[in-house]
Amino acid sequence: MIFSAGQRIVFVGDSITDCGRRDRAAPYGDGYVNLTRAMMTATYPELGLTWVNRGVSGDTVRDLTTRWERDVLAERPDWLVVKIGINDVWRFFGDQPDQGVPIEEYESTLRDLLSRAVKNTGCRLILVDPYLIEPDHGEPQRAQTDDYLRVVHALAAEFDAVHVPTQGAFDRVLATTSAGQWAHDRIHPNLPGHAVIAQALLAAIGWRLPS
Repeated sequence: MIFSAGQRIVFVGDSITDCGRRDRAAPYGDGYVNLTRAMMTATYPELGLTWVNRGVSGDTVRDLTTRWERDVLAERPDWLVVKIGINDVWRFFGDQPDQGVPIEEYESTLRDLLSRAVKNTGCRLILVDPYLIEPDHGEPQRAQTDDYLRVVHALAAEFDAVHVPTQGAFDRVLATTSAGQWAHDRIHPNLPGHAVIAQALLAAIGWRLPS
């Protein structure tokens, strides 16, 4: 397991990370962040980890840029968990296509944000894939999402980050189920859908049930 005693884990991202953390489910949200926190705390209570959720619904990498200083650098994370990209793609397929983020801008902006975090705080990175809960790889939004998650794969290697393959985790469950069992809109998971993300994250950080 990669975390050490007393460390501070900060999550940043969009609505999947936010998940009500600013209002009805403060301060952790009621999604994968809180599931991860709960399982880690129950398994490793002696570590005394601090958990911080800084997800904001609707965010793209452009939005992260405007709040990076306040919500990431000022939090002084030991580990920074970044999950961003769903809205960057989704906007191209909705009623705000001008707000979609081209892949070149997505890559350069995310690289700059990660560089700033590491340089200013010395944190280690955990990069979580964007995803679409859609089994057809040829469906246009799924195909574009796959392009963006390949950027995350490459940045994880570039920064020696822990990589969380959430799209692969959903593809695994979609082999025997329908997309509607995990989210009503292929994006915002129900509780079992958030558990899929949490399981992928826990596996990536080396969580194990106590013997």
